[in-house]
Amino acid sequence: MNSNAQSLRQLITEREARVGIIGLGYVGVPLALTFCESGFRVLGFDVDPAKAEQLNTGQSYIEHIDGGRIEDAVSQGRFEATTDTDRLAEPDVIIICVPTPLDSAREPDMSYVRKTAESIAGRLRQGQLVVLESTTYPGTCRELLQPILETSGLEAGSDFFIAYSPEREDPGNPEFGTRTIPKVVGGLDPVAGDLAEALYEKVVVEIVRVSSTDTAEATKLLENVFRAVNIALVNELKLVFEPMGIDIWEVLDAAATKPFGFMRFNPGPGWGGHCIPIDPFYLTWKARQHGLTPRFIELAGQVNIEMPRHVVDRVRQATGGGETLSDKRVLLLGIAYKPNVADPRESPAFEILELLEAGGATVDYHDPYFPAAPSMRTWKNLPEKQSVSLDAKTVSSYDAVVLVTDHSEVDYDLVLEHAKVVVDTRGVLPADHARVVRA
Repeated sequence: MNSNAQSLRQLITEREARVGIIGLGYVGVPLALTFCESGFRVLGFDVDPAKAEQLNTGQSYIEHIDGGRIEDAVSQGRFEATTDTDRLAEPDVIIICVPTPLDSAREPDMSYVRKTAESIAGRLRQGQLVVLESTTYPGTCRELLQPILETSGLEAGSDFFIAYSPEREDPGNPEFGTRTIPKVVGGLDPVAGDLAEALYEKVVVEIVRVSSTDTAEATKLLENVFRAVNIALVNELKLVFEPMGIDIWEVLDAAATKPFGFMRFNPGPGWGGHCIPIDPFYLTWKARQHGLTPRFIELAGQVNIEMPRHVVDRVRQATGGGETLSDKRVLLLGIAYKPNVADPRESPAFEILELLEAGGATVDYHDPYFPAAPSMRTWKNLPEKQSVSLDAKTVSSYDAVVLVTDHSEVDYDLVLEHAKVVVDTRGVLPADHARVVRA
């Protein structure tokens, strides 16, 4: 371990290392707070001045993150947010938490990581550790991050260090947070891995050290491909069982009683969130570069992508079975990608909304977490909408209510009493109710 590594290791051990976090979103903010609460000083970077200003005044703009934690970190002098990338030379550790979406061809859009790496390279100094947490394909740290950072004239492994540690955030999960989720860590070289392990072991309960950045990158993809494939499986089984008159949720309830060899996944209106609809395509893209065709993963993607169309077909059937929806009014319950969080990323609700409106329906939504529908990168052309109130008169005015996201705050008894028909994509309403159609 050279002098640069030794000096950084000592700063980390004594909690004197300043941590820089780029990207103050659903991953970056809880990570920053966890470091602050573990005795580190954090400098957060974001391109949005409004976010930086709000955080610097001790306020949270993310529903499930307690503003009191931010206020404490700011008042104790442990947290500061900025948009000034010239300050990237200040931190001893730089952690990258920027988006890695797909482009229009469903291939990796690495522009955020690339631009971030270029910003760091212009300010990189000796003795810094750069950790990528954004989900990506195996080889990103070696093939993309390292060459860009080395345009600084510094050499990875001696002048500065690179590691990968995939984020494992689950927004709104009351059981597991940043501190209590085991952290996978892999270095571009053993010294970088040692430094990253020393850093994260100060703030999380368990470190899972792997041999390389490639292995760590692959670990994250495996976790989410596993989920994507199993979600596709139960979604396909739902389609298989429907014409047989078999309720997939009843089948799952029975199968889940087996104490071994079964792990439950629930069907739904599609896939959503910042990982599951995206990560499998990162792996299939990388596999094609090696002359491989991961058919199983691609098939799972195809099944999940088609689920919103199935929901719309069920709405057509439930409202009369016609080819057109031009005279129908439809209310969507929930536009978040999962229950009880203000997180709309890649939610199937937007695809369902777009398909319904393309079919001629008039569509509104109710979601207690979104008074106004957020603008979405994936669905840029949807009209502006506001959440409608949920009362007897409102519910009864629609030809169909579609339960897309099962928020616990929704009064489902009121919906069942006054809706003409409810298309339930989550299996939470009584299947034998006269006005419930499961989809």
